Amino acid sequence: MELNLPAALKNYRYFRGLLKESTKLLVLVKANAYGHGAVEFASMMQSAGADYLAVALPVEGVELRKGGISLPVLVLTAGSDSFPEIIDNRLEPGIPNADTLRALVAKLRQRGISGYPVHIKIDSGMHRLGFMKDELPELIECLGQSPEVRVVSFYSHLAASEDPAEDEFTLSQIRLFNECADQMEGSLGYRPMRHILNSAGIERFPQYQMDMVRLGIGIYGISALEGVKLSPVASLKVKVLQVKHLKDGDGTIGYGRHGHIAPEGTVTATIPCGYADGLDRHLGCGHASFLVNGKRVPTIGNICMDMCMLDVTGVDVAVGDTVTIFGEDPTIGELAGILGTIPYEILTSVPKRIRRVVLR
Repeated sequence: MELNLPAALKNYRYFRGLLKESTKLLVLVKANAYGHGAVEFASMMQSAGADYLAVALPVEGVELRKGGISLPVLVLTAGSDSFPEIIDNRLEPGIPNADTLRALVAKLRQRGISGYPVHIKIDSGMHRLGFMKDELPELIECLGQSPEVRVVSFYSHLAASEDPAEDEFTLSQIRLFNECADQMEGSLGYRPMRHILNSAGIERFPQYQMDMVRLGIGIYGISALEGVKLSPVASLKVKVLQVKHLKDGDGTIGYGRHGHIAPEGTVTATIPCGYADGLDRHLGCGHASFLVNGKRVPTIGNICMDMCMLDVTGVDVAVGDTVTIFGEDPTIGELAGILGTIPYEILTSVPKRIRRVVLR
């Protein structure tokens, strides 16, 4: 997988340009940086000037620290059994409920730590994680008794910020979030940061950027707006392993015998990319086509675990030629459309066994 640094920086500048100079920018690098390679991409963003990073799990934050990343890292799904590694690696946990807060405070108290940075998650309507408004009095009481922690930010997550049909709901989420943050701030005696906008929110609701925004899929090249052309950062490319010239009567191609040879013969190219590499099996049997030597060639037969075959009949292809699975052509969006899914799923399906190379 090639990571195009100039493309990432171009996307970064686009979103940075939508923000006030005082607004901090947090970049999501969870799920191996949406499949791009966590340490590689975090390094890019640290150099670009990002203020914060966020991951889903503590183990992801530990990986960043081991990779030399020094930016503050918010752990969105901390989990009370992971507090020792969070503390040891200077990670900042998101706190979604009072039980998690109490467990963290107990661990900090054991270590004699005070003022540890935490982020309070408010449930403004997505109903996944976070404090409901009627749970705030308990939270306020708990924080008042816990000098072991200091609230760095209040945050919440928009459920449908990309959808104009849901704008009324999105605005109601923002209102509720601010009401909760106001209530909390009045009890603390100091002002934590606030952040609720995701990538689509930054583009569509920049007036609510508050103190910080969280940039996820947008930095990787996917915009919520028609007509905005962001640059895809990742291109998945492989080399042709073998070319076969098959004639009628040679049988079939691949598992299940679903690849059929044409009466006039079929030329196939086998590439080292299969469903264990994130290439969904539903893209087989001609449902998708990839780029080789400037020509689009369809899959033929079922996709295997580590390989798949392409019908390269009529195309000049040799062993060692480069095949683009996705990038500029075909795009992530095209493959997502074929599969009836979203670009996130395709990107995050590319495993760590695929080497990431930064193109500068």
